[in-house]
Amino acid sequence: MSHTPHELHEEFPDKTDQIRTLKMTDGEFQRLFDTYHEVNRAVHRAETNVEPCDQFREEELRKERMRLKDRIAAKLSGT
Repeated sequence: MSHTPHELHEEFPDKTDQIRTLKMTDGEFQRLFDTYHEVNRAVHRAETNVEPCDQFREEELRKERMRLKDRIAAKLSGT
């Protein structure tokens, strides 16, 4: 499989250390992190037709990825 886009270290390149720390100290952040990666990989597999799905399912996966990313961004900003 090719490189998966939208990985968190690419989305928040200046927050790599903070992400690492939160993964070890904040259970909710760890869950968000893990779920984001699961959903992101599902989007990538759908987009590359490794695991094709209908357009509505793919759109829902993208929306879920964005919701998770927003929650992660909020945690990274301390809100």
